[in-house]
Amino acid sequence: MIEVGIVLLVVVLLFGAFLMLRSLKNFIINAIAGLFILFLANQFITPDIGYSWLVILICGIGGALGAVLLLALHFIGLGI
Repeated sequence: MIEVGIVLLVVVLLFGAFLMLRSLKNFIINAIAGLFILFLANQFITPDIGYSWLVILICGIGGALGAVLLLALHFIGLGI
């Protein structure tokens, strides 16, 4: 009976690890996309947006949406 419990625990832990790795992969892809959009905006639209820790954190967490938010804030005069 204990072997069944251990096997079930291992299966649950492996499934949890799989879900965490999948969400981590999506987070990394989203963060890279946001930072890439910010880089392209600095190259072609406006070179005034600095790369502070706050800007990188917003792009890292928000991804492409975070980069667009930073661009919108910059264009209305509330740049970070």
